[in-house]
Amino acid sequence: MKTEKFDVKGMSCAVCSGHVERAVSAVEGVESVSVSLLTNSMTVSFSEPATAEGICKAVKAAGYGARPAKDSQKPEKGETGKHVRILIASVLLLLPLMYISMGHVMLSWPLPKWIAKPALLALIEGVLSLAVMVINRRFFINGAKSLIHRAPSMDTLVSLGSGASWLYSVAVSVRIFIDGEHSAHLLHDLYFESAAMILTLITLGKLLEAVSKGRTASAVRALMDLAPKTARVIRDGAETVIPIEELVIGDLFSVRPGESIPADGVVVSGESSVDESALTGESLPIDKAEGSPVSAATVNANGHLVCRATGVGGDTALGRIIALVENASASKAPIARLADRVSRVFVPTVMAIAAVTFGIWLAAGESFGFALARAVSVLVISCPCAMGLATPVAVMAGTG
Repeated sequence: MKTEKFDVKGMSCAVCSGHVERAVSAVEGVESVSVSLLTNSMTVSFSEPATAEGICKAVKAAGYGARPAKDSQKPEKGETGKHVRILIASVLLLLPLMYISMGHVMLSWPLPKWIAKPALLALIEGVLSLAVMVINRRFFINGAKSLIHRAPSMDTLVSLGSGASWLYSVAVSVRIFIDGEHSAHLLHDLYFESAAMILTLITLGKLLEAVSKGRTASAVRALMDLAPKTARVIRDGAETVIPIEELVIGDLFSVRPGESIPADGVVVSGESSVDESALTGESLPIDKAEGSPVSAATVNANGHLVCRATGVGGDTALGRIIALVENASASKAPIARLADRVSRVFVPTVMAIAAVTFGIWLAAGESFGFALARAVSVLVISCPCAMGLATPVAVMAGTG
């Protein structure tokens, strides 16, 4: 039995992680799989005939990307900055759109006469909302991919709600262009601002999610940053500075006063005091002499030490602490597993309810626009999938 960790790309909600989990579970030889949405990682226990390459192919066939995670690889920095830029651009476009659609059309807020013409207002609203949709095109791309792979996700709901609002508004705009000055009343039937607002609000939610991811990733990166990047190894009687990745068990390494110890080891010669507060919290330096154990990421205070490496990379005490944090982040609480089971039928059910809502309002004699607005409301209200997101975010916050 072999357990390996993978990095997964393309997931955006609990439905995505559940789809990846089911796709990998179907691979022959896979015993167990756990997918973490917030760390974009997957831990798989498997035996022959399953292979890492086969698992990655299964994830790709499901519409996502996967690659084996390197033990020494730091978690990637969150996408907070990217989401902030997208949100700012969306808001800057949304503000004039809301002023026209809500302020001027509904509340008669002032606009220059040369702008306040129905056809021109419809054109401006359409262009502004289209710009917001282009900026947030990832929702449409991910939503279409998940729909093609018969696993509709939250992005599918977002893209359907926003896209339906925009396309209906385009149809109304055509009528406005045809009727000219006598079509001012049709401006109330435009939903361009809804199409843009949906995407902006969901982007805000994505930003908050990215902040949570970034905090835990920062905690793991801070642990990794404790270890030095190089080691002063003694080979053939000479000291040579090498990258920490090239240090192997059994190597002799030298640690001068003020330097961090690069690996777990045993003191071969020399005496010193070592600051171990980073690992143990002990505020006072610990005396070390020949035969004393030393740990990676602790700091040599005053004397010169020569040590023999007994643990390097992920085999050090620091490496095991990092592994515990990462495993805790990737594991799932029982309530999270319940959320995954619910998410399998959540999106299809919501889409069905939206379709039924649309049909009932049409049968009741309401207009196409009225019925569409209610159907879109069902889609949009269901988008955040709070149960599928809140639990892993809470686990991540505690772990961080």
